[in-house]
Amino acid sequence: MKSYLRPYVVRLVSIWLMAIVGIAAAISLPLIIERVVDGPVARGDTGALLPLGLLAIGVGVVEAMLIFLRRWLQVKPVLGLETAIRNDLYAHLQRLPMAFHGEWQSGQLLSRATTDLSTIRRFLGFGMLFLVMNILQVITVIVLLLNKYWPLGLLVAASAVPIVWTSLRFEKRYIKISRQVQDEQGDLATFVEESAIGIRTIKAFGRRHHVYDRYDDAALKVYGTSMDKVRLSARFFSFLEIIPNITLAMVLLLGALAVGTGGLTLGALVAFTTLMLQLVWPIASLGYILAMAQEAMTSADRVMEVLDTVPAIEGGTETIDEPRGHLRLEGVGFRFPDSDEPVLHDVWLDVRPGETVAVVGATGAGKTTLTALVPRLIDPTSGRITIDGHDVRDLDLSTLRSVVATAFEEPTLFSMSVRENLMLGRADATEEELADAIQTAQAMFVYDLPWGLDTRIGEQGLSLSGGQRQRLALARAVLSKPRILVLDDTLSALDVETEALVEEALRHVLREATGIVVAHRASTVLLADKVALLRGGTITHVGKHHELLAKVPEYRELLAQDADFDDAAEGALR
Repeated sequence: MKSYLRPYVVRLVSIWLMAIVGIAAAISLPLIIERVVDGPVARGDTGALLPLGLLAIGVGVVEAMLIFLRRWLQVKPVLGLETAIRNDLYAHLQRLPMAFHGEWQSGQLLSRATTDLSTIRRFLGFGMLFLVMNILQVITVIVLLLNKYWPLGLLVAASAVPIVWTSLRFEKRYIKISRQVQDEQGDLATFVEESAIGIRTIKAFGRRHHVYDRYDDAALKVYGTSMDKVRLSARFFSFLEIIPNITLAMVLLLGALAVGTGGLTLGALVAFTTLMLQLVWPIASLGYILAMAQEAMTSADRVMEVLDTVPAIEGGTETIDEPRGHLRLEGVGFRFPDSDEPVLHDVWLDVRPGETVAVVGATGAGKTTLTALVPRLIDPTSGRITIDGHDVRDLDLSTLRSVVATAFEEPTLFSMSVRENLMLGRADATEEELADAIQTAQAMFVYDLPWGLDTRIGEQGLSLSGGQRQRLALARAVLSKPRILVLDDTLSALDVETEALVEEALRHVLREATGIVVAHRASTVLLADKVALLRGGTITHVGKHHELLAKVPEYRELLAQDADFDDAAEGALR
């Protein structure tokens, strides 16, 4: 058991003990009433009535206090358990590789971390406790009823049979429909999230009504399934209300006849009826609690689908005390699990410390996949990647990702301040270092925002332009001062003037780091000391820009698509 869960479990045990004592107090009240009716009331002894009355009041007060304490104490452990599970789930999601997140819809993960955990919490805080309490109370009361007057006791016990049988049938159907509702709610959450993120595209293409219709279809699907669930529950709960009421009527009728024939005292009938009434709530709530249990089991199953997923990428134990940034790809290959064709195969590349390599290739050649291999966002399916002679799979992940920093073509910015977004790469950066990184990425626009670096950026950075987002992502990568800097076409959204300024600043940064630059523009290629041509999933040529330009037609064709090619080629050949 996790150490932080132990205090919550201990408190839950004390709550259960109070619940059991509370049941005992509730059951003892009808027995005291029996003594009052058959004793002082029947004999007219008012003197004996006071102590029994005080005893009944005392038992009632104890029961009320126990209920109050139980409900007051159970809030913290139940919420604590939910928080602990949510923290575990979130931490596990962070450990899972990119392949997992690529296969799962974000709405499905969101519904598991919110709706499903709330369902589990409600059952742990209410349903599970009352399920055990009600079963215990039903068994104890039926035993007392059989002991008090067995014919009526058998009648009450027999009335539980159809309830149990119906509950078992209801349980199987409810499991299936509950899972269906929860899955559809996850799909709907995904749709809402995607619509919110892509609102600019939706508006730009005038597809608001189309998107709304799709949302409405998904919402109606959830509504229809939820109504089926409600109808199933309504039939079951109606049945549970009918049986106890019929049984109570029969108990009163047969009990009155028994009192008339002397087979049962009036006090015993009052106690029997009171005890019988105590069974109404446990039996009537059985279906509700079972439904809650099934929803919690379904939610637990959905959460465990994530928690049981073994991270495909686990960190090693090795560290690098003084990293130099010597990067080698040795026969590296990569194939997606559901594909027969490899994206990369037999890739060899040696990048020495302080050296910059531009990776050039056609769209779909595998450039982004290659850059994702270096920080172990994905792992090669063959070959190995080393940094300073250490296989990256043997390195501690925190060590590896402090050595390697990546700026992506499509940067992700979070709903936090500019400063917080930049310092994700390095939390202990000084103001001077922050200013230098902003200057390098030509992101000085941040100082013109309403609150400067403390301006909160909207979700996904949608309040900024594509070029501004790329510059902030580049500044974040530069700020971390990595030994290996990976730039995945980071300058694609910049205008020509800004790109030239960023490239000039990057030259100084790349002198102190090993660089891997994915390039589509001739001007970006000129940042590199050498160029690697990626073609057909492997590196076919490595050399100086002017050498490849002169000797490799495929390389010249790729760069010829850039408008600045002629100027860059002329400069390279001089």
